[in-house]
Amino acid sequence: MARQLRSLTGKVVVVTGGGRGIGAATAGALARLGAVVVIGDLDLDVAKKTADELDGAQALPLDVTDRDRFSTFLDEVERQVGPIDILINNAGIMPIAMLDDEDDRTTRRLLEINLHGVIHGTREAMRRMRARQTGHIVNIASVAGKAGFPGVATYCATKHGVVGLSEAVRAELRGTGVDISIVLPSIVRTELTSGVEDARFVKSVAPDDVAAAIVHTLQRPRFEVFVPRALGTVNRVTRLLPRAAGEWVARRFKGDQVMVNAAHSAARRDYEARAAASAPAVDREGA
Repeated sequence: MARQLRSLTGKVVVVTGGGRGIGAATAGALARLGAVVVIGDLDLDVAKKTADELDGAQALPLDVTDRDRFSTFLDEVERQVGPIDILINNAGIMPIAMLDDEDDRTTRRLLEINLHGVIHGTREAMRRMRARQTGHIVNIASVAGKAGFPGVATYCATKHGVVGLSEAVRAELRGTGVDISIVLPSIVRTELTSGVEDARFVKSVAPDDVAAAIVHTLQRPRFEVFVPRALGTVNRVTRLLPRAAGEWVARRFKGDQVMVNAAHSAARRDYEARAAASAPAVDREGA
């Protein structure tokens, strides 16, 4: 007998990096189901525009690289709206470059946003939710958290880190009433993947597809959520292959060239320029 779906009506949901892409699509999907959505984003104008299009949603400024302000942001959400039921750690960037061409400033920015921001958000959510014995943390990772793709080595490292973090926290939260999920999409058609073409064996998905998967795991909790779902089967099968065979498959279907080819695409210029300015706190620390 199927478990009853959890209702999301009235649940207080925080979405980091919710002004665009997956975050915006997820905020919209949850708002339509009656959740009380708070969008946190570095670009407050974009976040407000997204929130204004949703029933009852609001936007607040958030720089996930500034830990003190991240905590204050969550305090402000709880002061204005109520205890946080769901935290979706979605904020992230993906500059593309071969590792020996990547400068240290970019490396640090990736680590601060994609990994340390998720660690801090998860820790803060645990502290708040464990005391109430209820809540759900959703960490947005990537299929890059299960494999390595040339051209995005540090990005892969951060997403592997998110997967490992979530695995460990799942064990720490067992029996507390607090759930945690990791979402692992393939290429998602957002600004972040501008210029990135489909791999032959893994097709891209839309932000709405990822949002639907997030909604489903909030209604019926699962730990590991691949988007599309068939990607989970692909991951399990390739893990069974000897390394040489798995790498041959990736080369055969040009999966190892997807990011490298995109690095030289004119379509990425605007995104790369915006991503370069996406973490002012990190830049201040390095000044």
